[in-house]
Order: sequence, then C-alpha cells, then structure tokens
Amino acid sequence: MSSRRLLTVTGVLAELAGAGAARALSGRGRRKTGDHDDPVAAQAVRQALERLGPFYVKAGQMLSTRPDIVSPATMAELAKLHDHVSVAPFSIFEPVLAAELGPGWERRFDRIEHARPLGSASLAQAYKVVLPGGGSAVLKIQRPDIRSIVLDDMAMMRKAARLVARCFPDFNAVIDVESMLNVIFDAMEAELDFTVEAANMNRARRLVEEFEYLDVPEVIWATPKVLVQSLAPGRSIREVDRQSLPEKQRVGIGRDLLAFMYRGYFVDRFFHADPHPGNILVAPGEKAHLIDWGMVGRVDRRMSMTMMTVLLSLAHNDGPGLARAWVELGKATPWADIAGFAGDMAILVPKIATASLEDLDFGVTLTSVLKYSTRRGIQTSPVVSLLGKSFANIEGSVRYLAPELALTEVFEEELRDILIRLAAESVSEIQAARTAMDLMIGNTLAPEQFRGLIRDMANRDFTVRIGSLRARGARRGDTKGLLAAAIAVGGLLWWSRRKNVPPGGL
Repeated sequence: MSSRRLLTVTGVLAELAGAGAARALSGRGRRKTGDHDDPVAAQAVRQALERLGPFYVKAGQMLSTRPDIVSPATMAELAKLHDHVSVAPFSIFEPVLAAELGPGWERRFDRIEHARPLGSASLAQAYKVVLPGGGSAVLKIQRPDIRSIVLDDMAMMRKAARLVARCFPDFNAVIDVESMLNVIFDAMEAELDFTVEAANMNRARRLVEEFEYLDVPEVIWATPKVLVQSLAPGRSIREVDRQSLPEKQRVGIGRDLLAFMYRGYFVDRFFHADPHPGNILVAPGEKAHLIDWGMVGRVDRRMSMTMMTVLLSLAHNDGPGLARAWVELGKATPWADIAGFAGDMAILVPKIATASLEDLDFGVTLTSVLKYSTRRGIQTSPVVSLLGKSFANIEGSVRYLAPELALTEVFEEELRDILIRLAAESVSEIQAARTAMDLMIGNTLAPEQFRGLIRDMANRDFTVRIGSLRARGARRGDTKGLLAAAIAVGGLLWWSRRKNVPPGGL
C-alpha cells in the first residue's frame, strides 16, 4: 500500500475512533436513546466508509446484513450506503479513453453528453452518448488509478484480518473475517475490469430471456476500463410512481425479479449481488432492466441446495429444519449449542413463514439468523453475507413495486421448475460420471481400509466412534443401495453412449 493511501485510511479511522463512533460497530459504550444505539455515531461510521472509497463501501454494505457483528443502529445506517461521489470533470477521464481506445477515440462517438453524467461512483462515471448512426448508449469510464487504490485496500485488510485471527481466535472461529473479505474481493473482481462485467452481462442476458418482464442492457463493446452498453429505458424503482404502472406489469415485474433471483441462487448459481432499487430501471409498457453487473455472486452446488432447504423450511414453518440446514452451511465450533439454536429457530420461523413484504423485512430477518447462530457458537459460511445482501436488496426493490407479494409464496411457485432443473442436472453425463467415479474410488480404497482396520486391531489400537459410525452408515446406505446406484449409473452412461452412436455403429 502506498504511504499516501495508508495515511488517508489511518487518518479517517483515527478521526472516527476519536469521535467515539467506532464503538457503534459493537454497540458497547454507546449513549442510549430508548432501546436504540447512538444514531450520530452510526452515521459517522457510514460517512467514514463512504469517504474511504469503494472497497469500504462494499464491506459496509455486507456488514449491514450482519447483526451478529454490528449494532442495530449501525446496521440501519450502513444499509443506506451508496457508492456515490461528487461529479468529476470529464477532462480527467479523457486520458483513460485515449489509453484504452487510442488517439482517435473521439471518432467512436457522435456526441458525449459530458456536462451532465448519468451517474458518478467512486469506481467509475457514466455518460449518455450518441453512437455513429444515431443510436443512444451509455459510456462507463473507470476513474484513473482507482484499481491500484482498491488493490492496496484489499492487501491492507487481508493483513488486518490475519491480525484479528491471531489476537482473537475464538471470535475468528465463529466469524472468519479473512474468508468474508475474500468473498468481497471475488465479487468486486468485475468492477475492476469491465471486460469481466461485460461477460457477466452477456451471461445474464441469456438467463433473463425466459422472463416476460425482465431484460439486461446489451454490451456494445468493452475494454478493461471502458464499457459501452445500450441505454436502458425508465427510472429507478425507488423513483418511479407505482400508480403509473399497470397492475399486471407491476406485479409481473415483481414476480419475475424474485423468480430470476431464486434461479440464480439455486439453479444457475450466478446472481446479481447488488440488486438495489437504483440498479433496476422501470417504465410503463417496458421491461424492467437490471443494470450494473460489476458485482456478482457465485455459489457451489452444495451451498445452493442447502440454501434452498433453508427457504423450504421457512415456507413450511419448520424451525428445527431450518436450524439443521443452517448448520450445514458452515460448521459448529467445539462449544456450539445446536439444540439451543434449534429452539431459537422454532420461535423465530412461525413469525415470518406467511408474512407479505408489507409486513416483513425478509432479507434482514433471514440474515438475523446469523445473530442466533453466532451466539450459539455456529460459524456460517462467509458466502451467506453476500447472499444475504443480495436477498435483502431484491426484497427492498420488490417492496417498492409490489409490496403485496409474499416471497415464500413466489418461491413455492418456482419450486417445481427449480426441482425439475436440479433433477435434470443430477442425471446429466457429468454428474453420472462423477457418481461412478465416487463408487470406483470407494471400491479401490475399501481393501486398503480393511487392511488398516486389521492392522489396528492387531496393534490393539482400535477405537470405534459410535456417532461417526452411525453418521457414515446413514450417508452411505446399505450394499443393495450402492449396487442399485452403480447399475443405474452404468445404465445411464451406456444409454448416453448408445444415443450418440450413428445408425449401424457399434
């Protein structure tokens, strides 16, 4: 990290600590205002993060969904974090355009409306442009030197996270700070390279084709620091007059937004990580456009299916089931109270199972489970923070447009299609081959494991762990089950090969 940037960061943090606002993060030593924390201190935390720039803004947005780390007042204040900065003159972006597009970059545009940018953020500034031929588009330009600043901030925070892990091992056992930061780093990758964001947009455009009321702007061309995309019609969901939209369109957009995000979480495992109202543009008679694909999330198959179990438990008012699924998302520390956590969920879940968006802040309720799990000594996967942020944002966006929708009802409507897609994935060639390999590896290891067992018994060094033995037995099933699975996999692979053999072939 450059000495100048280090001085800037330490100066802001020292100022924050001197004002006593840092205590708002934990809620300790705060001035009481009824049952709430000091709102002035919480506001100072938000303003400090905004001054420090994009990485700290993203970290603050993630913390706004972590009631197990920050106080209630600070959570509410961090939820207001927006990556908006004062408008910079167009002249500072001209060298970036020249470096990315060459000395004749002006010929790429008939006109640039540089007097009034469409948006200004700490990473980039956007302008409306007219392309040769008369088509309108959006020009997005990265701020000079911002990439090096963000990378320096990431390096400093990695060092800080390792220091926290050494100094507070019990805290780090429940809240893995470095892993949580790495989730932010990965999600911000596209924001530092517009060619990655363009690839995200192209993928999202393919995924959104199935939805009647949704669209994604088209990428016209992109370089690492310059992106040109089609101009999306309409205004932010937050700014639009709900009454100006026909009810069918309004509710249709709300349902499609929820369904699109559900598929992203559970089927595609690729989702918009920042779908706040400003990133969804709507207009009467038009599809809703999801913009700003710089921050996306990705989850693996196991996590997506476990998260689906969490929502199913909510939809079916099953607190203990939710507790079991939540523990599967992370791991229990040696001092974890899993029974107590299940009791917490049995009390919480009935309150939220059937509420509509008018009565429920669902995203915050979902992430508030973190408070209970942390208190009970259960470490949750750091990806849940990004999922919680995305979920809370899409819920807030839909609430502006169609507050009468119930998230669990829309989820149940989408469940059939999600399960069909997951079933098709499970019988794909790749999954079948993986299952076959697992069985073959098991058969290869079994003789060696048996010889090791005999050796341990001969050396009188043999211990049976009843809990583990039962768990393994429950997972593996009996020999007939394995044999049936092997036959099914073999048959599927044979059928797949026969399907691709030309007539008369062997």
